[in-house]
Amino acid sequence: MTQQSKFADAKLAPYWRETVEKPVRGATLAGDITCDLAIIGGGFAGLWSALKATERFPDARIVVLEGDTLGNAASGRNGGFCAPSISHGVSNAVERWPDEAETLVRLGRENLDAFEQDLESYGIDGGFERSGKLNVAATPWQVQGLRAMQANYARFGIETEYLEGAALDERFKTPRYCAGLFEPNYALVNPGRLVDGLARAAMARGVKVYEHCLVTGLKNEAGGVRLTAQGGTVHAKQVILATNAAVPLLKRLRGAVIPVWDYTLLSAPLSDDQLAAIGWQGRYGVADSGNQFHYFRKTEDNRILWGGYDAIYHYGNGRDPQLSDRTETYAKIEQNFFDAFPALAGIGFTHRWGGIIDTSARLTTFVGAAMQGRVVYAMGFSGQGVSATRFAALTMLDLLEGKTTERTQLKLLSSYAVPFPPEPLRSMAVKWAQADLAREDITGKRSMLLRTLDRFRIGFGS
Repeated sequence: MTQQSKFADAKLAPYWRETVEKPVRGATLAGDITCDLAIIGGGFAGLWSALKATERFPDARIVVLEGDTLGNAASGRNGGFCAPSISHGVSNAVERWPDEAETLVRLGRENLDAFEQDLESYGIDGGFERSGKLNVAATPWQVQGLRAMQANYARFGIETEYLEGAALDERFKTPRYCAGLFEPNYALVNPGRLVDGLARAAMARGVKVYEHCLVTGLKNEAGGVRLTAQGGTVHAKQVILATNAAVPLLKRLRGAVIPVWDYTLLSAPLSDDQLAAIGWQGRYGVADSGNQFHYFRKTEDNRILWGGYDAIYHYGNGRDPQLSDRTETYAKIEQNFFDAFPALAGIGFTHRWGGIIDTSARLTTFVGAAMQGRVVYAMGFSGQGVSATRFAALTMLDLLEGKTTERTQLKLLSSYAVPFPPEPLRSMAVKWAQADLAREDITGKRSMLLRTLDRFRIGFGS
């Protein structure tokens, strides 16, 4: 087998689900039910909403309605990077939300602390480890970007360590990258175990969970909302929409995000000698600094998860599950893997999978309400939802309670989400922007299109 085809025999399925020995399962909806709160979506956002709702409404009848199986979509297919941010990073907060950047940075750090505390208090083994993140650069302009990142972090008192030469080799030895910026306050999780733990904790507090219960319609009616679902009808006083990149049930949201496919390879376990050869001794995650960027981390048994780089938008908001197997993309990211790790030339891959990112035009989530406040939603996590979903869940619950909080007043969450244009303009705009981003990675020069989008605080980026 040639080096370029080592992924061909890899299992087409997310690795994380195999790390949960006996995953919890929901019931099957059979007939009509009533409840106080219906949560549509059984991923991170929906399960955090359910669990935190039991704290606020201990006597409420709460149900989770999942169209497939728990965590089958983005929540079970991501890399498990758990950021101390609700704004897609410090730099994004500074550039797109300068007036509230300080607040966003503080709330992001507090959210990660509270995230860890919740896992401890509920006894959830989500594989949480605050082991840090190493950001690496391959070109002079990316090195400048790391320096700018360090300056932004310093503004807010965030600890970092800049690395070059031998200092970088001690953390991460590869011919591809010439500089790094290490941030210790960053966590990783096991997405499969986190989904299972959140579901078990919610169910232990009385939440009823239904799987294979696709909701196809919402209707406002006297006293609540009627949900048309697979297996029956659900009558709810209030509703949380936590459906990520699925087709939004509210038509007005259908242009607010686009489904962008992200792809991942997982290597066979590395030996101690192989790990020593690439200098990756710690448990920290790593991400490079390009617009087309890779994120990579080690699993508990020292496999390397290698994802990102070739983000794909399929015409017409393509969401067909068959799109998760894309040979062209796996070939690209495999080649990049061996370019970064020539010392691992003989290693193979055991798993490959794709998943959809609910991408907004500003790279951050937004939260809102509909149907006289009975229905609330959160969307647009843009690949940074592992920790931000918890914060969004709390904000949605604030809205349902009619509370004005620091969360509900954030412009980042409550301001209008700029919609993407309809097809065929949507595909043309995405391809144009992605081509310019790829060109910037090569030349270091930002195009007029990207600079214009920057001025309006919209667009794409890593």
